[in-house]
Amino acid sequence: MFHKPVGDPRSARAVYPGTFDPFTDGHRDLVDRARRLFEHVTVLVAVNDEKQPTKTGAQRALDIRATLPADWENVAVTAWNGLTVAYCHLYGSGVIVRGLRHAVDAEREYQLAAANESLGIMTLFMPARPELATISSTAVRAAGA
Repeated sequence: MFHKPVGDPRSARAVYPGTFDPFTDGHRDLVDRARRLFEHVTVLVAVNDEKQPTKTGAQRALDIRATLPADWENVAVTAWNGLTVAYCHLYGSGVIVRGLRHAVDAEREYQLAAANESLGIMTLFMPARPELATISSTAVRAAGA
């Protein structure tokens, strides 16, 4: 069965959530690709103290915004303490964008996507570019230590 398209997909608002500790070249590439697909993209910096981030969510959000080009006017960066789907419902974002580096990411992300879909928010998976697929925030933190 085919579904009738609903409006221009560029009119959609998307959210790209993550801890971003730190924000890597892979993250930046995904934001760049997403901003070309959607009218508006919010980089949603997760405030999750259990992950013991190196900076507060607010500081990570400020740092990320400072690294993005000023002409990326359809990209916002904000810290959020709560479920991503709650943010989506509150601010009218219908899509969660997630990057996939490898099969282990896909397995975990698929489970999250199914839960989010049951709450009315779809997930768009974007594969990492091959040259960026080995980069992870964990590896970047370890290299800086």
